Amino acid sequence: MGLVVTAVREGLGRVIVFVNYITRPAQVPRSAEAQREAEAAAAGLSLYQFYACPFCVRTRRAIHRLNIPIRVCDAQHDQTHRQTLLNDGGQIKVPCLRIDENGETRWMYESAAIIEYLDQRFDPSQQRAEES
Repeated sequence: MGLVVTAVREGLGRVIVFVNYITRPAQVPRSAEAQREAEAAAAGLSLYQFYACPFCVRTRRAIHRLNIPIRVCDAQHDQTHRQTLLNDGGQIKVPCLRIDENGETRWMYESAAIIEYLDQRFDPSQQRAEES
């Protein structure tokens, strides 16, 4: 029975990944200078994830839409990333955004919180709204 559940879950995950691939959102347009600034600001970010997890797919869609290069760590199949997530983050729960800035490391769980954080930090339309 466990094998069947695993196969169904993995199959559904692959369908979600495929649908994500064919329906990817458009990327945020930026000037070359603004893109370099966004890339520099994203240098301290890492996403710990499972490839076919729907919440991870949702988070990766936001990252794609925001046009930011974030290091992606496979915590499902890579034991080093999995152990780092457990030891440093405190739990094996994905998605998890590791934020390294100002000499400190924060671990952010929950796709909605991660996407909100990324939108506030990297979405030009939200940044203009805050400046108004």
